[in-house]
Amino acid sequence: MIRKLPSGRWQVDLRTDGRGSKRIRKSFDSKSEAKRFETFVLAKRAEGREWNPSKADNRTLKQLIKLWFNAKGVHLKDGERRKRCLDAMAEFMGNPIARTVTPASFLAYRAHKIQKGASKKTLNNHLGYLNAVYNQLNRLNEIEFDNPIRNVEMIRLDERELSWLTVEQIRHLLKTIEDFSQNPHVHLLTRICLATGARWGEAENLQLRHVQEGKLTFVNTKSGRSRSVPVSKELFGEIRKHLKTHDCFSFSLSAFRRALEKSEIKLPLGQAAHVLRHTFASHFMMNGGDLLVLQRVLGHSNIQMTMRYAHLAESHLEQAVRFQPSV
Repeated sequence: MIRKLPSGRWQVDLRTDGRGSKRIRKSFDSKSEAKRFETFVLAKRAEGREWNPSKADNRTLKQLIKLWFNAKGVHLKDGERRKRCLDAMAEFMGNPIARTVTPASFLAYRAHKIQKGASKKTLNNHLGYLNAVYNQLNRLNEIEFDNPIRNVEMIRLDERELSWLTVEQIRHLLKTIEDFSQNPHVHLLTRICLATGARWGEAENLQLRHVQEGKLTFVNTKSGRSRSVPVSKELFGEIRKHLKTHDCFSFSLSAFRRALEKSEIKLPLGQAAHVLRHTFASHFMMNGGDLLVLQRVLGHSNIQMTMRYAHLAESHLEQAVRFQPSV
């Protein structure tokens, strides 16, 4: 393939023997020069000779991980954590030459982690991290070989049970927190999450400057985009007063978990404070809320995430009766 670069030069980009074979890229001042080079390389291929064979890339996996981190990972919110995870993968595999990594070597790592109790979701993330290293460096022309684990499939995940609290459970949980928790923040944080659908960490990050004009503005969100959600006048005033007194919210998730356990409310494994977000969304839809508005309030980048709550809409339930088979 011949293409014009932003610099105005013409680049030949081809593989000598199809996908997975040696990749050749070379730039020229004119399209005609690029065309002559392409013809020359293809002719040499027909003769069974390789054009300008380059020295094998013997950089280790850790070296590529460091290269990826400097180019991309350093700009990610969780870049340091990803690099530690990638380095641990490389250590398990014996830090091989990066181009020699095989699907079997990653699958051995994955089997080991499963035996250690790692979740399927976590291991899918690990596969995504390693794919990103190869794919990103390939796009940047830092490596000339293909991603060697590109054909490894993600583990299929069962849809997680979506749990939410009833009005009675909400009242019981808040009363339990009020009666038993010594933490000065956890009761208000719980109500903020229930009133806005915020993640627990987003609520904890609120500062006085984020509480303005009847709205709470959540920053440092999972998507990286801030969002503002209005709250009742009473809750707004209480939050302002609390933050003027305490300056900020402290880490209170452990206090919430202790109160939740004390309440004896049973939730699916792995769910704790996130049930507050599900509860807001579920009641929002059951009370006639609009799905697109819910998407904006929750900060979902993909409507498919919000669609999990669609079945709770009153109109959805009415249609189940209206359109059922006649018997």
